Parts: sequence; C-alpha cells; structure tokens
Amino acid sequence: MHKLLLDIPTQFETERLMLRCYAAGDGKWYYDMSLRNKDHLRQFESMNAVMKIQSEEAAEIVVRDFANAWTARDCFFLGVFEKKTAQFVAQIFIGPINWDLPEFEIGYFVDKDVEGRGFVSEAVRGTIRFIFEHLNAERIRLECDDTNLRSCKVAERCGFVEEGHIRQNKKNADGTLSGTKLYGLIRSES
Repeated sequence: MHKLLLDIPTQFETERLMLRCYAAGDGKWYYDMSLRNKDHLRQFESMNAVMKIQSEEAAEIVVRDFANAWTARDCFFLGVFEKKTAQFVAQIFIGPINWDLPEFEIGYFVDKDVEGRGFVSEAVRGTIRFIFEHLNAERIRLECDDTNLRSCKVAERCGFVEEGHIRQNKKNADGTLSGTKLYGLIRSES
C-alpha cells in the first residue's frame, strides 16, 4: 500500500504516557522546552532541531514542519506527555529507511527534568508497537553514541539487538572521539 494511503493514528497511549504528533500552536511550550534542554542535548544531539531554535516563532515553524512531514509521511515526530500531568517528557523520531521493505529508524531524547523515570523506555516500547502495527514495518533500526550509556540501555531494554559498533566515527565538541552502536529489531522478535 502507498504510504499516503495508510491510515495512521496521530496519537496513542501507553500506561503512563500519551504520544502525539505536533500541531500548530505547540510552538510556545516547545520553545520553553528547547531552552531548558539545549545543554542537556548538546553532547549527543547537536544536530537536533531543538538546538537551532532561537524564538517562539522559530519553534512554531519547527512544530509545523514536523506536522507537515507527518502528513507527507516523510518522517514522524511524536511529543511524549505524562498523562497524569500533561507535562512534556520526551520526543520520539520515526524515520522511513525503506518503504518497500518497510524499515524505519527510531530516535529519542528525554526532557532533562524527568530523566531516569523510565518514560523513554515506555515510549519506545509503545512506538515499536505503533511502527509494527500501523506502518507495517518488518524491521526497525536504532543508532546510539557509544558513550551514551543510558540510550544504549533503553535500546537493550526494549528488545533491540546490537548488530554493530562503528568505533571512533565522531569528533565531539570537546575534541574527544566516540563511536556509534547499531541496533536492530525485526517483526518476529517483537
């Protein structure tokens, strides 16, 4: 089936979380979140859209771009919110690698104020179900900086299998080198 004909829900829930695509009007809180998380994201997410946001208007443009990309099926950004408080806790990225297989990649970051509470692991597990059920994936891939031990642990807790390790393929802002761990999950393993 063509990607534009897929009936893909724009939100879903897990036990503690509500995950949804971004929408017009999300720019104000997204800007506030970006200010709060830039230092937190600098080491492992230096290319994240959050890092370039300089104003509420710029944040509004980013979330509208995310919404447009969802509609076009180019990629899928999900805001993750705690159901009890409606507080933003994480962001999940789903990127199509190959619509013919289909294969997707997944990425994530946690809000610095809620790190260590298991929200990302719960959101990733829910997103895995979403990808296999609604995007009909056969395979999901995930990449982590090899020094980002928390991110690697999330991948492993969620059932991803380490498939490779590219050593010292990145130079960090502080001049140190790090590598990339490659993980995969196939439909029959989920």
